[in-house]
Amino acid sequence: MPKITNIRKKILLTFASLLLISSSLVQANEEVNVYSYRQAFLVKPLFDKFTENTGIKVNVIFAKTGMAERLEREGKYSPADVLLTTDISRLIELHDRNLLQANNAEVLLDIIPSQYRAKDNTWFALTTRVRNIYSAKRLGTLDINYEDLADSKYQGRICTRSGKHAYNIALVSSMIAEHGSAETLVWLEKFKANLARKPQGNDRGQVQAIHQNLCDISLGNSYYFGRMLSDEKQKVWAEAVNINFPNQSNRGAHVNISGMGMAKFSPNNDNAKKLMAFLVSKEAQQLYAETNVEYPVRVDVMPSELVASWGKFKADDLPLETIAKYRKEALKLIDQAKFDL
Repeated sequence: MPKITNIRKKILLTFASLLLISSSLVQANEEVNVYSYRQAFLVKPLFDKFTENTGIKVNVIFAKTGMAERLEREGKYSPADVLLTTDISRLIELHDRNLLQANNAEVLLDIIPSQYRAKDNTWFALTTRVRNIYSAKRLGTLDINYEDLADSKYQGRICTRSGKHAYNIALVSSMIAEHGSAETLVWLEKFKANLARKPQGNDRGQVQAIHQNLCDISLGNSYYFGRMLSDEKQKVWAEAVNINFPNQSNRGAHVNISGMGMAKFSPNNDNAKKLMAFLVSKEAQQLYAETNVEYPVRVDVMPSELVASWGKFKADDLPLETIAKYRKEALKLIDQAKFDL
């Protein structure tokens, strides 16, 4: 009997050890690692809700630049699962450097319009934002096109950030797609001639300049208008301008995206897919709409009350992959026009 008891103890101890090992493995797998160009205050509420719903911990590394270089250095040992970016150009950079893998989940293909995702399912939009034209309220209501920025009536009256910023590169790329390189170069040269000052600062800085009567017109993404209105110091800037949706009588306003992709060597592949599916759920898209004052990529989720108050608009339906195709040409033309000099 004593021998049988000892054997039974050994079996029980072994079984208990296996349970502990199994439990620790499950615990280790219940996480997902995100590299994000999006700021913490924008994405943390989403990740907290995902963890609350699934029990999966989200580890985040925030970056302003260098994500592609870091992923290349890490290679197949990279811990990254999901990559978040602020615009299409950075997604295309990750794609072109072969740092993404396809996610063919039906939920993504069903929800995200084809113009806002890669044909090979390596990247997907999460939100959309318009490249608006802000105008001084003293000008009244404007019906304006991007092409009008080259009109001599605006000479010395336009402010903008660098032509080489990703948001402006995407806009110039869309102009090339619409008008071709030669016509876009002429537009850039005339646009530059209309600038009130050398390109500088960010989108909010241009609205501040309008408030200070340094210029009358500027380019700026739609969500900045909402954020300025919510900022006690900047509210007075936003209240000095109208937000205009360009090209409403023709092709529609240029739209960029924030987006996501699955890292090529994702070690937590299943959890990455769960997180990506959550980020396009109605719950997450509603959080995006309220927190980021951006437009949800889901057509069945309404923008926030503030964003909706700006009115409906017609968006350019040009696929973002087409716009991205002209990125290098856009940079070349911006240099040729000496836009930032």
